[in-house]
Amino acid sequence: MEHIFHYYAHTPNAQKVWHDLVSHLQKVAEQASAFARPFGGEAHAAWAGLFHDLGKFNPSFQEYLQAQYRGEKYPRVPHAVWGAALIYRLLCKGAKDPEGWKDIALPVCGHHSGLAAAGRLAQDLEEFLQKNSESLSIFCTRFLHWMRIETLPKPPPLRPLPARDTRREFFIRMLFSALVDADYLDTEAHFAPEPAQVRRGWPEIPELWTRFVKNQESFLATRDADTPTNRVRREVYESCLRAAEGPPGVWRLTVPTGGGKTRSGLAFALKHAVLHGKRRVVVAIPYTSIIEQTADVYRKILGNEAVLEHHSQVPVPEDEGQDPLALRLRLAAENWDAPLIVTTTVQLFESLFTNRPVRARRLHNLARSVILLDEVQALPPEILKPTLDVLRALVEDYGVTLVLSTATQPTFDDTPYLREFCGLEVREIVPQYREHFQRLKRVDYELREEPLSWEDLAGEIRELQQVLVVLNSRRDVLELLKALGDLPDVFHLSTFLCGAHRRRVLAEVSCRLEEGKPVRLVSTQVVEAGVDLDFPVVYRAVGPMDRVVQAAGRCNREGRLAEGRVVVFEPAEGRAPRGPYKAGLEKARLLLRGRPAESLHDPELYRQYFRRLFADVDLDKKRIQEYRRDLNYPEVAHLYRLIEEEMVSVVVPYGEAGERLEEWLKQPGRTTWRRLQPYLVGLFRHEAAKFKKEGLLALLGEGFYRWTGGYDERLGLVGPVYDPGDLIV
Repeated sequence: MEHIFHYYAHTPNAQKVWHDLVSHLQKVAEQASAFARPFGGEAHAAWAGLFHDLGKFNPSFQEYLQAQYRGEKYPRVPHAVWGAALIYRLLCKGAKDPEGWKDIALPVCGHHSGLAAAGRLAQDLEEFLQKNSESLSIFCTRFLHWMRIETLPKPPPLRPLPARDTRREFFIRMLFSALVDADYLDTEAHFAPEPAQVRRGWPEIPELWTRFVKNQESFLATRDADTPTNRVRREVYESCLRAAEGPPGVWRLTVPTGGGKTRSGLAFALKHAVLHGKRRVVVAIPYTSIIEQTADVYRKILGNEAVLEHHSQVPVPEDEGQDPLALRLRLAAENWDAPLIVTTTVQLFESLFTNRPVRARRLHNLARSVILLDEVQALPPEILKPTLDVLRALVEDYGVTLVLSTATQPTFDDTPYLREFCGLEVREIVPQYREHFQRLKRVDYELREEPLSWEDLAGEIRELQQVLVVLNSRRDVLELLKALGDLPDVFHLSTFLCGAHRRRVLAEVSCRLEEGKPVRLVSTQVVEAGVDLDFPVVYRAVGPMDRVVQAAGRCNREGRLAEGRVVVFEPAEGRAPRGPYKAGLEKARLLLRGRPAESLHDPELYRQYFRRLFADVDLDKKRIQEYRRDLNYPEVAHLYRLIEEEMVSVVVPYGEAGERLEEWLKQPGRTTWRRLQPYLVGLFRHEAAKFKKEGLLALLGEGFYRWTGGYDERLGLVGPVYDPGDLIV
């Protein structure tokens, strides 16, 4: 019947074996269906898997593959649109269903290039069918012949969801994720069978819980005396164990800074996952600096092989190219198949709203998981409606247990401005948290009325042996460092120090604090949440209310002093990042005016702060929810940003960066990228364009550069003045 003896999905692997197309379609359909089973999408996913590469039955595509194998140039031959066109013809034209085709055709058409806007795709498929209807029928015939089936499978039953509904929009995203991950994994098994085997080497959740319990016994045996701080930490831990037996849903973990939230939160998540059959635990944190520390803590508890730390993405070409390098890079992307993932809120939420396959492939693995959002108050208010809407969908439709963890809880379920959480039961993991705030009063707040100049602030710092100063912007940090001049024992932290450099600075600062040596640390907000430092004195520039409290958590953290000292001041020459951060700063400034400093110890103050903030800020400023209802995936991805401007990764000349970069360039992949991550710094894209023009950046790949300018031992990357660490990173 066919003059082509065989149809292939991909070029030969290292063993010179071609990737059989029929086998690929069958395996992708089976695996996509298995991935979608936890949320009831198995029938849709199976259809998507069967038809996603229908266009590879095109003889022109087979010639393209042969040319690729011979190393010859050949025009690219799009293949994804053929499967989408068949689905459109069968369901929209044949079954007269103007909506159901979208659930499957959108993932199929976008499995390389990304989810399209449904309205635009309908127009494109109409035009495509007018030009290619006869060819599509021929490809269907080839498909049936080579798949050894009589007729096309029956379409899956329609989902009972309204046409313009955000739950349907998210269901399509999850199908897209299941299809893309199944496609990537089967392709990886063809080209790189060894990494495919390594993926199966993770310990199971029950094993992690067993390791945790054993480590906890050792941990308690080595704790200090029965101090007030340790008593609170024990109570928090015991509350987490009790609450873990409660039902899946939404939980709040409210713990004052220094109350042992990191370890206790993990205890809740692991025990709850074991008791309720959850597949994995995902911990999302707003700052890369905290991720590094938290992941290290978890590794010490559970073992190095138990934790996936993921905060920088491999630069990956997302198109239909079949050349080996492009394929290898796509396969390097993380799909979060580990039992314990520590990631950033940016990676989590921009994956939930992306239309790109590399990021979306991991979404299906969130079903039946425990998601712990650390420092949840840091979520930008201007995109809060779509954020909470997706979180609620994960809980109600995909078996997720959600933990909102922070010392300063926002009022998501206690404001008329957020219908997305209205009527949702939110349980307290630690019911006695108000009492804990009073018992852990370890600092005296001092609210300065008169603004401080950099010179005056520098003068006060010179009189102190151990002090932390937290400022609102990178530029402010540089100005204060300049005012301090050659004062000895001054250290600096911001995200313009690479991760390896930050770790070394933190280790040196911690050592000096323990030994009572002079140490003056000037930092952006990267030091505020989760970084385990214990200063006797902290200066904090006025900022959003929750940030002020987080900074205070670095003061007298272990309760060794009768009272620590926290000075909240207004920098005379300071400036703050734009957007939600500045809105929060202004709200805090108004709320603190005329109040006694003692009020900063009352959790109710923060509830008032968030109520006022949510009342004054447009919580869906970009109208993302409307675009979601329209199934306009590209526009949603474009508008949903935790950091307003896109960032790029830059390798800096520090430590072993050169060797790690060479390793990655020779063999780009998961392992070499992780080894390179500690030597990366993030830059805003417009900053990168400026520095590239000035000859300070060398392009290594899309969104990936090598820094050719200076890298200072104290300041880090020399040149930028805007700090991504001022926002969520």
